[in-house]
Amino acid sequence: MSAEQSFQGQTALVTGGTRGIGAAIVQALVQAGAQVIATGRDPEAVRRLNQDPVATQEGQVAYWAADFAHPASLADFLAKVEGLERLEVCVNNAGINVIRSTNELSEAEFELIDRVNLRAPFLVAQAASRVMARAGYGRVVNIASIWGVISKPGRAAYTASKHGLVGLTKTLALDLAPTGVLVNAVSPGFTLTELTRDSLSAEEMASLAAQVPLGRLAQPEEMARVVLFLASRENTYITGQNIVVDGGFSIV
Repeated sequence: MSAEQSFQGQTALVTGGTRGIGAAIVQALVQAGAQVIATGRDPEAVRRLNQDPVATQEGQVAYWAADFAHPASLADFLAKVEGLERLEVCVNNAGINVIRSTNELSEAEFELIDRVNLRAPFLVAQAASRVMARAGYGRVVNIASIWGVISKPGRAAYTASKHGLVGLTKTLALDLAPTGVLVNAVSPGFTLTELTRDSLSAEEMASLAAQVPLGRLAQPEEMARVVLFLASRENTYITGQNIVVDGGFSIV
């Protein structure tokens, strides 16, 4: 690891950091030396994690409960973020999905996905960047999706939220550039997470992998490595970009 990719002395925030790609990002930041704050939705699960020396990496990770679907929980979380003495990295990873055809998707479902996937990242980035601006340095990485570049039936709300997040990334990059904060997005393709294994059979995963030019699903650690670069001091001039990490799926 180069000195520019060391996160020693830095504080990083990762929303949705208890599983999948988020957990891989947390682990990568820990290995690079960062003190990490990771969020989870379940207060009881968060309490258990904070009591587990393995989960906290002997005090290097602190877990905060935050459910972005609930205004009071989000407001409490934002106040805690703005109260931080320092924050160098913010990764907006938390997100939800509902797969439903346009004629069956309810207004409430659409609004819920928008609230968690787009409105919350805006507010989190806003709060985080205020802390970063005091030091004149910061890196924000928004985790979007290939469905923020292309689409598929049944993903009206999710695709709208992720397209919005990519667009938000561009404007945040422009607004925050004078403060020394760089903002980028990473759009993962099909990734072999716990959720993928639980929701798809081996045959379904093989069929999915066959549609990817590289012939396989991604590992969460592959997404984390891209995020780590964008969040590091090694990234000095990339801002407002959306890096698609999908094994070539979206260009077929």
